[in-house]
Amino acid sequence: MSRVRVTEAHVASLADTLSPREHAIVATLDRLRIASATQLSRLHFIDAGTPRTAARRTRRTLHRLVSRRVILRLDRRIGGPGAGSADYVYALDVAGQRLASACGPAGGARIRRPWTPGVSFLRHGLAVSELYVRLWEAEIAGGLDLLDFDAEPLCWRTFTGIGGARLALKPDAFLRLGIGDYEAFYFIEVDRATQSRPAITRKLTRYRRYHQTGREQKRFGVFPKVLLLVPSERRKAALVDLAAAQPAASWELFQVARYDDAVAVLTGALA
Repeated sequence: MSRVRVTEAHVASLADTLSPREHAIVATLDRLRIASATQLSRLHFIDAGTPRTAARRTRRTLHRLVSRRVILRLDRRIGGPGAGSADYVYALDVAGQRLASACGPAGGARIRRPWTPGVSFLRHGLAVSELYVRLWEAEIAGGLDLLDFDAEPLCWRTFTGIGGARLALKPDAFLRLGIGDYEAFYFIEVDRATQSRPAITRKLTRYRRYHQTGREQKRFGVFPKVLLLVPSERRKAALVDLAAAQPAASWELFQVARYDDAVAVLTGALA
């Protein structure tokens, strides 16, 4: 198959000819950077009938978008042992980046030729995407209102540190949820037990320093809770200890929970 050349005319044609569902897939990958075919199917093909029909329509749609250089199927399969498109990971290709906000597989603010990041990066990114999918499904079920979900790099914050140094806070996501009559704000850290204790301590300290600037409080009235999502009870205990080692005045900033309990914690069903 010959490679489509991404010209201004091609991008303009895409803007006019993509279906609303296809535009929504572009918007999702612009928001999340990467997502698996299964995740995209759960988000955009819930009206497709049976799971088998949804999988077939997902494959067909994704193949069409790949052929037009809107999205890219990455070189690695991530996830379960099954075969087929459900195991593939997708990101915005050059045309898709031009339709959206120029955000490729690893973020950034300019158009880039696509490439496949490493396995660790992909697994972490897919975990963030999975959290978004689960929250969206909870919203459909009536458990919450997903008002904002900004993944990297949209959720990053910059601030001035001690001595005027320019610092960056890089959470994995920022959430704004409507739960009943209240709004809840969170910075999310998806921990896969790959970072050292000193690295986690430095991250917690940076959140504490950013809290001291008052910037989030001025914007939202509160500082978002920092929710660290971990893979196991053992890792949870380790990160609780690290959070408790911060100054007592900052303990209330942090909360640690198992990743699989995230939606229940965020909706208040699990303390």
